[in-house]
Amino acid sequence: ALMALCVREAGKTIVDAEAEVREAVDFCRYYAALAESLSAPLSLPGCVGEENQLSWQARGPFLCISPWNFPLAIFCGQAMAALVTGNPVLLKPAEQTSLIAAIATKLFHRAGVPEAALQLLTGDGPCIANALLPCSKLKGVAFTGSTATARSIHQVLANSRDEVVPLIAETGGQNAMIVDSTALPEQVVRDVLSSAFGSAGQRCSCLRLLYLQEDIAEHLIVLLKDAMTLLQVGDPADLSTDIGPVISAQAAGKLETHVEHMQDLAESVFRIPLPQGLPSGHFVAPTLIELAHSSQLKGEVFGPVLHVVRYSAKQIDGLIEAINATGFGLTLGIHSRIEAFSSYIAERVKVGNIYINRHMTGAVVGSQPFGGQGMSGTGFKAGGPHYLYRFMTEKSISVDTTAAGGNASLLGED
Repeated sequence: ALMALCVREAGKTIVDAEAEVREAVDFCRYYAALAESLSAPLSLPGCVGEENQLSWQARGPFLCISPWNFPLAIFCGQAMAALVTGNPVLLKPAEQTSLIAAIATKLFHRAGVPEAALQLLTGDGPCIANALLPCSKLKGVAFTGSTATARSIHQVLANSRDEVVPLIAETGGQNAMIVDSTALPEQVVRDVLSSAFGSAGQRCSCLRLLYLQEDIAEHLIVLLKDAMTLLQVGDPADLSTDIGPVISAQAAGKLETHVEHMQDLAESVFRIPLPQGLPSGHFVAPTLIELAHSSQLKGEVFGPVLHVVRYSAKQIDGLIEAINATGFGLTLGIHSRIEAFSSYIAERVKVGNIYINRHMTGAVVGSQPFGGQGMSGTGFKAGGPHYLYRFMTEKSISVDTTAAGGNASLLGED
């Protein structure tokens, strides 16, 4: 039933819907197990005659704002992280996927979570945020969505509250993949198609900017275009579909406007034709745009649109600087059979997740913690061992176990 809702309400393919349900389960199990390890106070070393303990406490009510592109997994992950650390939760799902959120909330309540501890707030995002963010009872915000919205939430919290309220944010990225001349072409094509066009390009981790070393660029571009023609665009409920619709007419219009704008700026624009007889929905044709330089790409393009830039081996340092200069720092892909090359890049790029010789989407809870730097997030990483600490406060207690006897004699008491 949850898979069917992901298909119908979010436009996910069946493969993506299955992965969504699995990830939601993974988040719940992982955070519950992680919380058990934090339940007992931690004994810390000290001087002779001294006992030190560190314990964790809940912060208080959390507002969790989840996105439409992972309407079940991130929704459940945020809720579970706040709940297992002792915080009551106000859940604000994206307007586009409120039904999935409602069913998931009912499942939480059916599993034993008190209704008073977990409450769903559907409706207009800005209206709800404007009402809740200034509230003194609110002690934290977990948000996944656009960088602009995260910045707005941060400003409201800073301007309307006397206390510093934590904002746990995971936002977008101008994600790049660097491919050198030693990379295996077939592997690159497979991973580029998955990273750029999977989920209709609607993951924050999706590949947006592909850097190809000029020695192999022409050949790889031909292979990519040929492979793109094999992608099946259509009804997400059909098992043969590779790419379903984007989330809304507004999103589709924004993508089409970008492609049209690039027709005059880009070196070339390649699109596969949409098939006849598509069902009702907002479909955008997978697109490859070759640019003369990366600065022509302004901001995140959230959809099945891939931008390609050629580079020479001597430009690698400038390329790294350009990636860092965007201010985003979410994911980066590297394809190379030279380990030193991959390590050189990995040590210098300021991103949260680096994927070498593989696709760059689909981080796995517990083994590939996910989150960005700079304009792409505040850390700690979701699905990682440190994430729950952001939902708690620490209390340190130090006891001098010799104080009673020693102080008595110093004061001259009997």
